[in-house]
Amino acid sequence: MVIKPIVKRNVRILLVGDQGVGKTSLILSLVSEEFPENVPSKAEEITIPADVTPEQVPTNIVDYSSSEQSEAELNESIRRASVVCIVYAVDDDESIERISSYWMPLIRQNYPDTQCPVVLVGNKIDVVDYSTIDGIYEVMEEFCEIETCIECSAKTLKNISEMFYYAQKAVLHPTSPIYSVEKADLTDSCKRALTRIFKICDIDCDGLLNDIELNNFQSRCFNAPLQPQVLDDVKAVLRKNLEEGVSQNSVTLKGFLYLHSLFVQRGRNETTWTVLRRFGYNDNLNMSKDYLYPSIKVPSGCTTELSHRGHQFLTHIFERFDKDRDKALSPSEFEELFSTCPTPAWPPDVGDMVETNEKGWITYQGYMCEWALMTLVDLPRTFEYLAYLGYNIYENESQLSAVMVTREKKLDLAKKQSSRNVYQCHVIGPSSSGKSTFCRSFVKNYDDPASLLTEIGSTPNCTISTVQVYGQEKTMVLRDINVRNVSDPLLPHEVQCDVACLVYDINNQKSFEYIARIYIKYFADSKIPVLIVACKDDLEEVRQEYLLQPATFCQKYKILPPQRFSVKGQFRKDVFVKLATMAAFPRFQAAWILFYKRSPLRRMVHMLLLRPQPSEWLNEFCRNFREFGVISNDPSIWWKAGLSLAAVTALGLLVAKVLHISNKIR
Repeated sequence: MVIKPIVKRNVRILLVGDQGVGKTSLILSLVSEEFPENVPSKAEEITIPADVTPEQVPTNIVDYSSSEQSEAELNESIRRASVVCIVYAVDDDESIERISSYWMPLIRQNYPDTQCPVVLVGNKIDVVDYSTIDGIYEVMEEFCEIETCIECSAKTLKNISEMFYYAQKAVLHPTSPIYSVEKADLTDSCKRALTRIFKICDIDCDGLLNDIELNNFQSRCFNAPLQPQVLDDVKAVLRKNLEEGVSQNSVTLKGFLYLHSLFVQRGRNETTWTVLRRFGYNDNLNMSKDYLYPSIKVPSGCTTELSHRGHQFLTHIFERFDKDRDKALSPSEFEELFSTCPTPAWPPDVGDMVETNEKGWITYQGYMCEWALMTLVDLPRTFEYLAYLGYNIYENESQLSAVMVTREKKLDLAKKQSSRNVYQCHVIGPSSSGKSTFCRSFVKNYDDPASLLTEIGSTPNCTISTVQVYGQEKTMVLRDINVRNVSDPLLPHEVQCDVACLVYDINNQKSFEYIARIYIKYFADSKIPVLIVACKDDLEEVRQEYLLQPATFCQKYKILPPQRFSVKGQFRKDVFVKLATMAAFPRFQAAWILFYKRSPLRRMVHMLLLRPQPSEWLNEFCRNFREFGVISNDPSIWWKAGLSLAAVTALGLLVAKVLHISNKIR
């Protein structure tokens, strides 16, 4: 899908001027291609189809008659107009004077906050042998919204078509937003926009556009490359007129801006406007909302993630600006990467949220995690920044192809397997339970894990990193749910997540009661997987002041036993892999135990391959499964399971025998 430039859907041209200057004659001469002998006081509104106009835009031409229309009707017509043509008679000085004394103030009065483009039209040049253009220049300098001035004759048809072409052009390719006649230079807004475009096209980030980059730019904007001779001619013009326009046989930023200034000076506004609109700019030189925020529907229960193409584009952007190839963005590299955006997508200091290197610079993994989080929780912002970075230009498609909408969560639950790659884990626990340190440890990788404890004041609302689940990389967002008072209820957005992590302090006898009540109230009857984490495992465990102790509580509600965790001593991150696995396989406990490097099942498989004695590995297998609460210690359960297995086996044999006999009969 090719991204089309943003253009007007139609142009409405209004002709005004003093009585008798020839407004109606101009319209009728254009339509009939001959001078009308009988001219009415006012011509009917005329619609010119798009296929017969140079810019391929439908055009409406509206006449004004002071004898038939009131002042209120005139004001209404001016407000509805895309462009106003003020017609004067070249042989009537009063009609020229009234341009600045009456018509321009009236137009400005009807456009107090914006500018309406104006074209001055000098009619009846067939009756004089001189030009009024020199005198009109003073008026044009006084009113910046006047785009141009043209002299014509309704009687001889001279410049009639050109007059309406310039009027149409004043709407589609206005001069005032991009060029200041007063300064004889591009406007500041135009320079900022073109500078951004230059940076996006500067693939190797050397501050120059080489021949390959110029050809790519030309193809993206005009669907055709530049011929070698044309490239040489362009550089020759720059070398002749601008000292710093060319460097190392490549075009500099100053040279790029000078070329566009030259286009406007030569009346080729459409060239610059084509470039600007191709890169998403509207008539006010702001990024268009349609360009920044393409429409997308995300059904309830679905989430949004980066697609493969979005991932590739952002990886390419990172590699472009990681000039020292250290897989991290220094402050200067970070600033340069987002130099085409109004502000960075996130603050440079994100060391508390994502992975950074020893200098505190965001790494590639941390960079991609930030994009994953933004796409998950603020999709419009992702669209906006992808557009700023030039996704639409590189991919020649809208940002919609950079994201994908996941399937509904109820389908994941039904299949007991999630197709998502980004999961939200809400970490809930009482104050001082260790949940903040638990969240920080997800992204911190210190040689001395105890140093995590010294950064309590810098705890972010969430941390994001990646984990491996059955050989697939998944991104997980740990959101630290702030508990105000134990009695305060959790809000719906604080409960809804892919997996919940309930944290308590094993050294605080009142800590477990809070998460037990949270589980019973919010999660016992939900389909959200829950893992209870016993923090501060390096401290002495005390008996909890609750009806049930943690292990018994987990057994009663058929959830995994509490997972012990501490950042001191032997610091392990297995618990995060387990959380991600539970999110990836909701309601499928058998999958939750297969990922541990030192898992009992891994040991069981090892024994199965190397120790053929069935009784030994079978007993070990059962013990390992009991550790996860998957197998009960109740002997009656085993009898029931054995009888059920025997019945299923007998039924299977019977069905096989029937099918065998049926095949023989055939």
